[in-house]
Amino acid sequence: MVINMNETRLTTIAQIEEFLRANAVIEFLPWGDDAERYAHISRVLKRFDYAQRTRLERGILLRYLRLTSHYSRAQLNRLVARWHSNRLAVAPLRKRFQAPRAPFARKYSMTDVALLVEVDRAYEDTCGTAITHVLKRAYQSGDIRFERLADLSVAHLYNLRKSTGYQSRRASFTKTRAVCNPIGVRRAPQTDGRAGFVRIDTVHQGDLDGVKGVYHITCVDEVSQWQVQACVQGISEAYLLPVLALVLLQFPFVINGFHSDNGSEYINGRVAQLLEKLRIEQTKSRSRQSNDNALAESKNASVVRKHMGYAHIEKRHAAIINTFYQDTFNPWLNMHRPCLFASEIVNDKNKIIKRYKRADVKTPLESLTLLAQRNLVAFKPAHTLAQLQQQAAQQSDLAATQAMQKAKAKLFELIHRAPTKQRAA
Repeated sequence: MVINMNETRLTTIAQIEEFLRANAVIEFLPWGDDAERYAHISRVLKRFDYAQRTRLERGILLRYLRLTSHYSRAQLNRLVARWHSNRLAVAPLRKRFQAPRAPFARKYSMTDVALLVEVDRAYEDTCGTAITHVLKRAYQSGDIRFERLADLSVAHLYNLRKSTGYQSRRASFTKTRAVCNPIGVRRAPQTDGRAGFVRIDTVHQGDLDGVKGVYHITCVDEVSQWQVQACVQGISEAYLLPVLALVLLQFPFVINGFHSDNGSEYINGRVAQLLEKLRIEQTKSRSRQSNDNALAESKNASVVRKHMGYAHIEKRHAAIINTFYQDTFNPWLNMHRPCLFASEIVNDKNKIIKRYKRADVKTPLESLTLLAQRNLVAFKPAHTLAQLQQQAAQQSDLAATQAMQKAKAKLFELIHRAPTKQRAA
């Protein structure tokens, strides 16, 4: 129910309380503007002598004003406090508008800004001091267009260069230029289900006080998941090339493809020369294809970080880590550690999706055996499948894993052992 009422007939606190108890079905019409509500609040506070009322009576009056003025509690409390401090004035409550400031006179028009853009474009953004001299000379030579710009200061010239009008005229967009590096082919390897196409990536073992740690090299065959780990002191050519040749030598089958991301540690002339000598095709990741080297990156997490952790390891330990990899860790990875292999399934939308089934779990050596049965792997002359199977049969999976863990514990004991001078101290 919406009604109009003459609230001036309420003259006592008791009448106000009775009105508040009966206001459940009463809704006041919205006020025209704030000035009317300010006048209503001033009249009520003055009529009931708000300053002389008790705390209980003031609360009743505030509830009444919140109902009739539609102001929030916080806003009403601010207005009542302002009325209380100015109650002796003719108009205790009034809108406090801030007078708009007079804008600064604009000396340089958009025509001047356009002229400055023309000069800057011609002089290819020479320093401000030189440009102000050019503007002054242009006016002295008789060009009246530079009348105002002739007195332009260097500081204000840079202000004009930052203005919206200037920036909108000087904005230029250039398409991103593709990196034209002739080393490697930018595409995914074409394996055709054959072993011999490896993915490689580098993992850094953390910094300590600005000093770099060792680098782990993860090299894994895309089809069989045969994996070789190595460790180097740095990714410069002096350290990386000998270890890279050793990594390729540890694979028991012929390497036909070498795929990496676009890092300079692998995309350089020395690595390209090494791969060309071995007749290995070099490919690199494509733009906006984040999963091109996903297999090697997944091995970084599931193998390197799981067993080597994230803590800093000094560069001087690269040799013993590399020995651990070559003698113990790599044989365990390929002969006793199971890997998940994906099965490709075509769904109802004719899209190929990958599923990891329990029946597809096998070690890299078991995967290599299946590939050999289909003539999809070419072993090196010094390696045969029978030799690899005989080496794997020397230990059970559990015994090989326990031996690897003992060797790893001994490795970390050597790494974390304090230097002789510190132990003597």
